Amino acid sequence: MSSEAKAAPEGRRRGGREARRALRAAPLAEDIKPIRPGMEGGTYKPLDEAGIARIHQAALDALEQIGLGQPIPSCIEVCTAKGAVLGDDGRLRFPRALIEDTLALAARNFPLYGQDPQFDMHPGGTRVHYGTAGASTMIVETEEPGYRNATVRDLYDAARIVEVMDNIHFFQRPLTPCDVVDLLELDINTLYPAIAGTRKHVGCSFTLGENMETVFELLHEVAGGEAAWRERPFVSNSNCFVVPPMKFAEDACRVLEACVRGGMPVLLLSAGQAGATAPPALAGAVVQATAEVLGGLAYVNAIQPGAPAIFGTWPFVSDLRTGAMSGGSGEQALLSAACAQMAQFYDLPGGAAAGMADAKLPDMQAGWEKGISNVMAGLSGLNMVYEAAGMHASLLGFCLDTLILDNDLIGQCQRCVRGIEVTEDSVSLEVIRSVCTEGPGHYLGHNSTLELMQRDYVYPEIGDRTSPKEWVEKGKPELVATARARKLEILGGEHPRHISAETDGRVRARFPIKLKREEMGW
Repeated sequence: MSSEAKAAPEGRRRGGREARRALRAAPLAEDIKPIRPGMEGGTYKPLDEAGIARIHQAALDALEQIGLGQPIPSCIEVCTAKGAVLGDDGRLRFPRALIEDTLALAARNFPLYGQDPQFDMHPGGTRVHYGTAGASTMIVETEEPGYRNATVRDLYDAARIVEVMDNIHFFQRPLTPCDVVDLLELDINTLYPAIAGTRKHVGCSFTLGENMETVFELLHEVAGGEAAWRERPFVSNSNCFVVPPMKFAEDACRVLEACVRGGMPVLLLSAGQAGATAPPALAGAVVQATAEVLGGLAYVNAIQPGAPAIFGTWPFVSDLRTGAMSGGSGEQALLSAACAQMAQFYDLPGGAAAGMADAKLPDMQAGWEKGISNVMAGLSGLNMVYEAAGMHASLLGFCLDTLILDNDLIGQCQRCVRGIEVTEDSVSLEVIRSVCTEGPGHYLGHNSTLELMQRDYVYPEIGDRTSPKEWVEKGKPELVATARARKLEILGGEHPRHISAETDGRVRARFPIKLKREEMGW
């Protein structure tokens, strides 16, 4: 055989590798990326139709017969004006007809805006978005493993990391800073680092209704005025308006009323814990959460018909041996998926929690707990998967390094959500015929492989797929250390500049901002 003939196959292989590398390096248009925000799930259904109907009827019974306790006077006023009934026992009951009227006029298909339109989300149907959430007061450190108190700077750094994580679609406040004590200052210094750190949609909790006037003043300043804010509200309120089982939360209700009137979307969050503050039967936990959120939806629509609200059924799980929360359990994954089905039953945008590892550090336990619950939530078509990234110790700890690891993990979950498209082209009969009858007997370098390697396949940014030999040659990199290095690279790079220095200066002149200008790179 001539040297030219021997060289040709190697040349083709080398050319194939170079072509694949070039293709990998070329950016893809958003509409042909293998994964992207808002892909449709809904293939996994832990509840059958009869189960959904039974849970719905039980929730209506609970609202009509049991009702919600401890309503504040303004809640009683608006809800009874629409048909709710205040009993002699002080409980506010919601007749079936009122809930049916509420469901008829509730907002659907509303967007959740980012400060930049490229990050706008459209929850509803079975469209899936993954993001952060939580209220951890502790930061998980990985270099010398341990926990420390969270700070305002940590919150800003978390937002900066999420800003560049393609698979984390929104930033809901995942931690509560411990270096701020005053409640008004806490609300301001939870909000501002988040909206300064990312252009993505931000979710935030607030402590007191009387603080909301100042909160909205800050948002109007950043947005460019009240009209601009109301046109594109880029912050939503995560609102625990109920204290399970079946009681209103006074301070949160006052915040809720202010947010609805101020044009801020609200996440109606019911977070009972099965076996503690919700029934231990998983179906019963879903019933209670559904009833509580339907009651909250009636409340919101009594204040302002059609106000944007997310159906936030978040039943958690107890380890019944100890009573401690078990956010990484299989039962938690089932509950969140079932809650997605209930939101779809009502045709409402829904949100629930997943990815809340019980593991204290980013280790194998964290991987299986996060992977199982995040993929099940996505496959169920949950619109807003909260707490999907960064959380440890059943929400007691938050880790910046884990944000980067979870970005990879969520990428694989999204690929599962996308599923397998079966078309005349994708069954590949002609490709099989060509390779088998015309050579070379494999698909490496085939045009179909080159065409689909980026459009159909997802590759980890941090995860290591090298061979053992290559891994040794690279110095045996460890996954968490690689993520930590990536974190330092991001935080050592350019700071976000979507809030101008002039706006930042005006904000600091009017509000007690704790995040230092030098920490923002000014």
